[in-house]
Parts: sequence; structure tokens; C-alpha cells
Amino acid sequence: MQPIKALVNRRLHWLYEYFALSFGLGMLGLLCLGWSPVAWLLCRVQSRQGEGRGRGRLGRFGRFVNMAVFRFYLWTLSATRAMRFDIAALDVLAGDEPVIIAPNHPCLLDALLVISRLPNVVCIMKNALTGNFFLGHGARLARYIGNDSLMAMIRESVQTLAEGNHLLLFPEGTRTVREPVNKFTAAVGLIAARGRVPVQTVFIECDSRFLSKGWPLFRRPSLPIRYHVRLGKRFDPPEDVRAFTHELERYFDDELTRSAPVTVMPGTPAKAARLPARGSANLANPT
Repeated sequence: MQPIKALVNRRLHWLYEYFALSFGLGMLGLLCLGWSPVAWLLCRVQSRQGEGRGRGRLGRFGRFVNMAVFRFYLWTLSATRAMRFDIAALDVLAGDEPVIIAPNHPCLLDALLVISRLPNVVCIMKNALTGNFFLGHGARLARYIGNDSLMAMIRESVQTLAEGNHLLLFPEGTRTVREPVNKFTAAVGLIAARGRVPVQTVFIECDSRFLSKGWPLFRRPSLPIRYHVRLGKRFDPPEDVRAFTHELERYFDDELTRSAPVTVMPGTPAKAARLPARGSANLANPT
């Protein structure tokens, strides 16, 4: 009887994992689909207002709604016990001065984790996503910044920081493909130097490679997945951008190596991945 019971339990858990994956992807699609038409209408209003105060208010409203939508989404993932989130460390930044938030980038959910906790954060994103039906209208309303032109990206980033917003920028430029971090771009240092704002480092740790670079969207992960976010050192605006970029990369490399004794590659079972023991407890509620 024991082998049969074990087989049934494995099958039930397998079905649960597929249900949780489908539910999670479907819920995100539905939330974005519901918000997208409203954001599109507000974008039309925003475009007629030029660069006035009304446009700024609509941008703040768009960022607040994005925060609320993603926070609810993470709550639903917690409710299904598919994922556990310990990300409240970000809350202390909500009322902080303008700052560049610079996390590592292990998976596709990283931006959602940060946005879900901060009501006025502007995200630098792939320019192609601004044309995405599910995400594009909400991103444009929130005045997120595309990365197609480096000079335009720096100019718009400095402007949004001068307006009192936070800026979310991944120093790796893309999801991690080389453990513990990719080679950093100079974008963070350039914007910090030009805008004279500090850089707040953020470490995102996870015990799964789900939605990492190369992970197929509908590939079933082992559940539950645990995410832990902690704040790192805050760097002053640099005088030497190149030296700062090297220093920042070394800092991330040292911190993530120290907290991740086991290094995994895409395809490794989730339980072999890197989440320090101190980050795996009390991860049940993202709110």
C-alpha cells in the first residue's frame, strides 16, 4: 500500500504544480487585460496634457495602480501556496529620497517584486515591451522608460529622479546567465553621476530557476518557490563611473557568493538552488 500511496501523492502534487503554474500565468494575464484598456484611455488623456502637472498626476496614478495590481497578484500566488515572498524589506524605501534601486536579476518576476512594494517607482524596461498589449499601456501611463537609446534613457531617468521618483534599473541589463551576476553595464553609474543621486543595492534570492534566462514559460517548476529580498549597501553618486561600475559588480559578486554556497544552472531541480537558510522562513505573505 505504501508504494501506491506514494505514487498517488506524487501524481496529486504533479497536478497541483501544473494547476498553480496555469493559474499564476492566467491570473497575471487577466489582471493586465483588465487594466490595459483603462490605461490606454488614460494614456490618450495624458498625451494631450503635454508635460504639465496633470500628466505628472496621471503618471503617479499609473504607478500606484501597477503597484496594487502586482501586489494583489503576488498575494494570489501566496494564497495558492505556489510561492512564498519575503519582500517587506523594500517597504522602508517607499517614502525615501529619490534613489536608483539596483537589484540583481535572476528571473522575470524581479521587477514585479520591487514594483509591488513601492508606489512611485519608474522602471527602465525593454523598449519592445512598450508595444505589448498586456503591459505596454500600463507602462506608458506610468511613464516607464525604454532602453532603446542610451542617451534618451539617461536624460529621462535624470528627469524622473529630479521629479522625486525612484528609478528601478538592473545593473546586469538582462537576466542572470553567469553566476552570481552578469557583467554590469555602466548605465547605473552614468545616471547616478548625472543626476547626483545615490544607488541603493537590492539582493533578490530564490530557491528555483523558474523564469530565469532560458526557462520556457510553460515549463513546470517544483513548488513551492521561495523569494527573499534584502537591502544592501547604499552607494553615493560616483565621480568615476568606470571604477564605480567595477566596484558595484564586485560587491554583488561577493555578497551573492557569500549567501549562495550552492551554485546552480538552468534546469537544476529547485531544491538545489540558492536561498540562504535565513531567507527561507516566514515567507508566506507578500503584503
